[in-house]
Amino acid sequence: MKSKVLIFFLIGFILYLIDIGLNNDDNKSIYISDQEINSLISAWKSQVGRVPNEDEISRIINNLVEEEILYREALLLGLNKDDRIIKRRLAQKISFLKQESLPNKPKRKELNAFFEKNKSKYFVEPVYSFTHLFFSSDNNSQLRSQAAFNKIPNNITDIKSDPFFLGKNFADINLKEIENEFGNNFNTYFKESNLNKWSGPFLSSFGHHIIFINDYRSGFYPPLDVVIDKVELDLLAEKKEGAINNFIDDVRSEYTVIINPNLRIE
Repeated sequence: MKSKVLIFFLIGFILYLIDIGLNNDDNKSIYISDQEINSLISAWKSQVGRVPNEDEISRIINNLVEEEILYREALLLGLNKDDRIIKRRLAQKISFLKQESLPNKPKRKELNAFFEKNKSKYFVEPVYSFTHLFFSSDNNSQLRSQAAFNKIPNNITDIKSDPFFLGKNFADINLKEIENEFGNNFNTYFKESNLNKWSGPFLSSFGHHIIFINDYRSGFYPPLDVVIDKVELDLLAEKKEGAINNFIDDVRSEYTVIINPNLRIE
């Protein structure tokens, strides 16, 4: 008999503890730290350009409290579940936390090693300065440009070309930029053309061109000190990405991924 009473007593006590846990007043307590308030005031000052007055500080804190209340009530209703935006935001936050643990300033030795390993990223492309005569594809460009090229040895001033929307002269432009401006693999003709000599006609996406290359500077690898700011940024970006990937690799084995084997992509 005593054992039955004891069992009932234990069951009642456990139910009591569960009830306390489920209805804990701590879940309704909102603690706002000094750091959080100061951070919000600092953000307010940055946006408005002055220190907030007492009423404005009161509204800042009140907005924070209301936001916290709405957030907790949303959690109680399970509104955070199956929400892609919330999941993405939380994933971003933990990524930032992992990245913040990295040192902000890489050491010179580390920068040297990264630069040597990725030197091709910092290669300065060769550049060309040139003049061109343009003949629009709307007006028999091939025939006109060839006739104009044949006139060059006699008198170039007699040649009537068409206006080009980007202009006639280009200075210090690399092959990639040339291709972006003219299209149709137009940059390949520059490798075949001689300096200070008219060449062509060459076909672009807009018509035919006769080009005169008046300057060329070959590409080169700059010393580290010239590009050190960019190298540092690239190194930090790589380390941040690596920190996230390492974290995922460390915890991935703790998860089981289940996908419907009969999934049909529509």
